[in-house]
Amino acid sequence: QVTYLGKVSTTGMQFLSGCTEKPVIELWKKHTLPREDIYPANALLEIRPFQVWLHHLDLKGEATVHMDTFQVARIAYCTADHNISPNIFAWVYREINDDLSYQMDCHAVECESKLEAKKLAHAMMEAFKKTFHSMKSDGRIHRNSSSEEVSHEFESDDG
Repeated sequence: QVTYLGKVSTTGMQFLSGCTEKPVIELWKKHTLPREDIYPANALLEIRPFQVWLHHLDLKGEATVHMDTFQVARIAYCTADHNISPNIFAWVYREINDDLSYQMDCHAVECESKLEAKKLAHAMMEAFKKTFHSMKSDGRIHRNSSSEEVSHEFESDDG
């Protein structure tokens, strides 16, 4: 269970260590403003090969019908190493708009501990590896480089 901090658009195409710091600070500041509608653990993040599910929880902590789905193949970067809070896990996701243009959004969740945030980063990396391997074996990815070389581009930076 996590607290979803939200998403913010991010710019650039190079997603390297530290690229989520600015968006995470922006989301953290919004989250820490005094508000009545903020409840602890308002979501359940489920990371699987091909898809990541963010189940939104109601006030009783039960899953609602509202769920956000993220395709693992569109995740450009993830990390659990943030200066503002070690408990934050963030990922950069390529959102495709109705006109087929796309934007890069940074999503962030606050976990119960630094260890939980790191576990999510490792789970995301494993999901990407399984997704990439499957897509390559199905012939959906046609690249001359080795899978290890390509997977390094998408490794999570968990400190």
